[in-house]
Formats: sequence, C-alpha cells, structure tokens
Amino acid sequence: MLLEFKVSNYRSIGEEQIISFIPAAKQKDHLQNIITKGKYQALNVISLYGPNGGGKSNILNAMSLLDRLVNISARTSSTTKLPFDPFLLREGWEDKPTGFEISFVIADNRYRYGLEFNATEVRKEWLFRKSTGREVSLFEREGETIDVSSGFNGSKKQIDAAVEATRTNALFLSTCDILNVDEAKSIMKWFGHFSMIDGLNTELEEIQTVELWEDNDYREKIKQYLSSLSLNIIDVEVTTKDFDVSELPDDMPKSMKSRLAKDLRGKKSYTVFAKHRIYSEEGTPTEKTFSWKWEDRESSGAKKAFHLSGPVLWALANGGILIIDELEAKLHPIMTLNTIEAFLEKESNPNNAQLIFATHDTNLLSYSNLRRDQICFAEKNMWESTEIYSLSDFVYFGEKNGEFKSEKERPDTDKEKRYFEGRYGAIPALGNFQKFIRNTQWQEEVK
Repeated sequence: MLLEFKVSNYRSIGEEQIISFIPAAKQKDHLQNIITKGKYQALNVISLYGPNGGGKSNILNAMSLLDRLVNISARTSSTTKLPFDPFLLREGWEDKPTGFEISFVIADNRYRYGLEFNATEVRKEWLFRKSTGREVSLFEREGETIDVSSGFNGSKKQIDAAVEATRTNALFLSTCDILNVDEAKSIMKWFGHFSMIDGLNTELEEIQTVELWEDNDYREKIKQYLSSLSLNIIDVEVTTKDFDVSELPDDMPKSMKSRLAKDLRGKKSYTVFAKHRIYSEEGTPTEKTFSWKWEDRESSGAKKAFHLSGPVLWALANGGILIIDELEAKLHPIMTLNTIEAFLEKESNPNNAQLIFATHDTNLLSYSNLRRDQICFAEKNMWESTEIYSLSDFVYFGEKNGEFKSEKERPDTDKEKRYFEGRYGAIPALGNFQKFIRNTQWQEEVK
C-alpha cells in the first residue's frame, strides 16, 4: 500500500513536492474510498489536474523513475550515468541533487525509503521501518559510507558483501536484493507491483494484455472489462504463431532484418481479432458474425481500451499501483469514468489496488465519486517550478453572522464549475486569440 511520494529538483519540480495517499483528517465523504492495511489507511485513487506544461507528467514520471532505478541500478555498469535531470530555471540548482522518497506498507510494517543523486553518484540513500514502536533506521548512506543497523533483516555475511559490492552509481537496496538479503527482497517484491503507462502511447501495454490472455481467468476478465465499455464487440480472439522472418518487409535493410531475425528467433507473434454481429437486410441481428483485425478497423479508443485492459486488470487482481498519464486520451468520458470506478468500488477492487492518474477530463470532478483529498492540482509558481496541492487543502475566509470565519470546500460543491472559474488555480492563462486573428488579417491585407 502506497502512502506518500516526495520529489525535489527533477525537471520542472524545484522544491520538494508531495503526492499523498493519506486521507485528510475529518473528511467524511466517500469513506469507502479509504483502504486499510493493519493500522494504516490510504486512498485508493488520486487524480491530478493542471494546465499543459504545469508539471503533471513530471510528477508521475518521477514515480516511475524511482521504480526503474530500484530495479536496474545494480545491474548496470560502473560507467553508466544516472538519469539526472534537475530543475534548470534557478541559479545553482543544476548543482543540487535530485531527491526521491517513498513511504509504503508491507504487512504490518511502514517503510520510508529515499535517495539523493546526481549524474555520477548516489549521494545519500536511506531506509527506515516502523512497526510497533518508533521508526528505526535500517540503513543510512552518505557518499561511500553505508551504515547498516542490526535491525535490517538478512544474513550479516550477505549484508556485508552488499556494502562492499555497492558502486557509487548503484543503489544499496538493489545490491542487497541481488545478494539475497531477506528484507531487501521483500521490498523489491513490493516495487514489482508498480506500473506506469503513457496514456497517449499505449501500444506497448498490448504485450502485457496478450500475455495475460494466455491465462483463462484473465481472458474472461479482459472480455468482461471490454464488454462493460459498450464497444459493440461480441467477442475477442487472439491467435499466435511462431515468428517467421519471411514476414518482415522486403524493403527492410538486410542488417536490420538479420538483427531482428536473431532477436525474435523462437518468439511468437500474435494477432488480435474483434468479432462483430452481422445484421439482416432489414437491420435485425442474425446469428452470423464477422471478425476483423483489431488494429485495422477498430477505433483509437477501442484500441486503447484493449491495451489498458491487461495492466488495469493485473493491478486489480494483484493489489498493484497503476500510474497513468493522460488517462482520458482517445477515450469517451464514460469509458474513463468506468476505469476509475473499477478502482473505487470494493467489489471490483477487493485487493486494494491504487490508481494515480493525470487528466484534463473535468467531467470527473462532477460525476466520479472522488473525495476532495483525491483531487490534486499541479501548477507552476512565480519562478516556473511545479507545485502540488489538494482540493482538501482549500480554506475560504469570510464574514458570517458578523464573525470572521474560515471553512473548507463543501463536498457537494460544483467542483467542475469552480475549477473552470479559476477558483482552484491550475488552469491555463490564455492570450487574446482575437487580437492574434486581427493582426494576421492586417498582415494579409498589407501583402
């Protein structure tokens, strides 16, 4: 269960920003959206709104980058550069490290793991655990010094070997996993439930969907998911066959064809078909059907729905954490709402999967059952650094019955209307397009 993520000095993000899944205090609407593990609680969904260029994608990409670093850093070479991409619009920040920290729950333990790094080295790294008492340090690293406490579960011999083997550009946690340190393996298994999707380019997700298709249980779930989206498809078929080099294009360079033939030897290719009903001359349904290639004739929205079905259903079945940028791209608002509701409803999300997504779909502010603390905004401050805040943070000050009082945003407020009115910020400040058109017309007249 994910509780919190912090990031600083990464792309458009200067000072530390926080995405929190911890429920806001004293907020009583949609209590079913809170999931529980032991004594800890978290929200099942977080939405992120903001203008183009506001930094929404950078927040989500930072989460994905931490996951990638944890999984691959110890497996790269000693000369591999770290993916250092600092905030560049404030003097001196290119010399500051990027910082990530994530808090999560495994069993009855809350962990807090973080690091700071630049292009060539991990400057700091830390791991803390809280079980019954106070939070205790498991290891703390600064430069080339790694201090490991006796509370870090695992063989002392293996831990000592990990300390010696950890390179300056690799994570100690990842090195511990490679050397089979018990607690590190448990944490790496938790990170294995992370999944990041670019909603504008979902073609790669089709591979996971097809792999899950081989499992009969997942196959039925994928079919049910697609059926719930009302795509007018009565069935889906996936055919596979061994890769045949003769199917590669004739005009492909020989060197590329040779390389692909080597890489794909022994692999299988697949084709997805959509089955539709045939109608009589009078327009009434018959028992006949017609199948065509999904990629050739289905809409962009239907293609994306199939691509997403695998990752969405895997997360729901395994209690995963799914991160989707531009969730609504190519999808009808009702299809987007349907996907979100799958994570909000206990019946479809019995294993407490979590979803965080960035979107411009303001319909969700009115029609989804999102709590105020599940609606976040991203916008840039006066020095063009991204800042994140939640709708539950809003406080209004005013006079009431002769007294100056403050009050929170009400749960029944028309949030979509207020967002468009600019009351929450995080909207684009557009220029005068009429003036641009008039200037263009004047230039044409001069010509």
